Amino acid sequence: MTANARIWHLVLVLAACSTPLMIMYVFQVIESVAESDPGSLWPGELDFENWRFLWERIDTARPSIWVATFNTFLFACATAFLVTALSTTAGYALSRLNMPGRPYFLGGLIILHAFPTITLIIAIFIILQFLGLFDSLLGIILVKAALELPFGVWIMKGFYDTVPWEIEMAGVQDGASRVRVWWELVLPQVKPGLAALLIISFLSGWSEFVLPLVLAPGTSAQVLSTYMNAVIQDDTTADFGLFKAIGMFYSIPVIIIYLLFQKQLMNIYGGGTKG
Repeated sequence: MTANARIWHLVLVLAACSTPLMIMYVFQVIESVAESDPGSLWPGELDFENWRFLWERIDTARPSIWVATFNTFLFACATAFLVTALSTTAGYALSRLNMPGRPYFLGGLIILHAFPTITLIIAIFIILQFLGLFDSLLGIILVKAALELPFGVWIMKGFYDTVPWEIEMAGVQDGASRVRVWWELVLPQVKPGLAALLIISFLSGWSEFVLPLVLAPGTSAQVLSTYMNAVIQDDTTADFGLFKAIGMFYSIPVIIIYLLFQKQLMNIYGGGTKG
């Protein structure tokens, strides 16, 4: 790297760090570990009292932070697994099978994904009540996976479109079944898409708020987003320092995932665009 390139990189880093959003994040980190007067821009003494939720239960009416964290992790992992598994097979079918009405079906997938979730809440509420899945972690997992599935199918269909037909034809000519050809020859070619979709679906599940709030209002299925809402909902007695600390705790896994898997996440935009 040349000296000029290093200088420009330094300028870009400084410019990024000086943005209002970055400044807000820095202040949130500082104020989560330091006591300061309301409205003051200067942090006070170092104090980890705001992080007491890690070792004690801050409210007997709510589960501990670790129960909410486990629920969030389970919700995000199950959502990611369902979306990726179903999108992998459905995307292949839409890419390889010349079925009647396929263009209209693909267009319908985009419309379904663009449809605002909040407009479907009443219908989803009635369905979950009928199935006995209201106020359960399983219920919101199934709903979240169903809402994310159109996006996943469209993404995987695009990745399959980039795989040459010749690979499959060679496997078929060698006597392999269509399923074996898909599993051993085609699927390895779209691993970058699988990894990216898995990560995106996990992050979407981790940050979900509306579905757990409306469809799982009890404490047994509470996730971190609704846990934070309960902490801040009464603004007359809310502990804003505690809220900021929980917010940082909630953000740490997302930050780590973005730092570790940013190359895989870029595959969503760099691949899967054909067709």
